[in-house]
Amino acid sequence: MEQPDIFMSYLRLTQHMSQQFRSHFGRLNLTFPQALVLTVLGEGEAIPISTLAERTGSANSTVSGIVDRLEKLGLAKRQRSELDRRVIYVCATEKYVELRDKASTDVGGYFDSLLHTMPEEDRVLIATALQKLDQALARAEEKER
Repeated sequence: MEQPDIFMSYLRLTQHMSQQFRSHFGRLNLTFPQALVLTVLGEGEAIPISTLAERTGSANSTVSGIVDRLEKLGLAKRQRSELDRRVIYVCATEKYVELRDKASTDVGGYFDSLLHTMPEEDRVLIATALQKLDQALARAEEKER
């Protein structure tokens, strides 16, 4: 049996996901990098810019510029740490939460509904394979450090 081209499948999948994110956040007049930052910020509490950069796979300076633009739009805000004045935390604003909740298409919901058209055993296989790939990539990243 011929092996599937995993790399090409991965590229097609990420392209499709990026298109869905762009479409969803385009309705909110946000760029993909802004949407990515807001998606991470929308997960919970305020986080340091360095953590935000790490989670988005971007440089601190890139994320800082994105946060500047999001602040001007009233969608994010910076807070200086009271314990260490050198650390800047960033969080999503209530305006972003309201905007996100009003959006008609939920990207996560889109993928959930898509996955639920598949048999349970296929969903388990996909989840397991993606977790294993994520773990392998994390181990490779650790070795590079």
